[in-house]
Amino acid sequence: MLEIIVLGSGCPNCKKLEQLCYDVAAENNLDATIQKITDINKFADYGIYMTPGLVINGNVASSGKIPTKSTLTHWLTEANHA
Repeated sequence: MLEIIVLGSGCPNCKKLEQLCYDVAAENNLDATIQKITDINKFADYGIYMTPGLVINGNVASSGKIPTKSTLTHWLTEANHA
């Protein structure tokens, strides 16, 4: 099972990334848990200093930007097979 964490304060980009994760997981039939962390004090625990942040299976995938849908699909499907 994939563990996806979206880190963000609740800004539009953070919400967009969270929704994109749900969309990609559903479209690719990926078994994933998606968690949203909005506590700014927890961001540094993951090494995230710019939001939105994305952590997949404990590894920081991106910070400060929203990946394209195709990039996110690649990351999630690759992590699912790892």
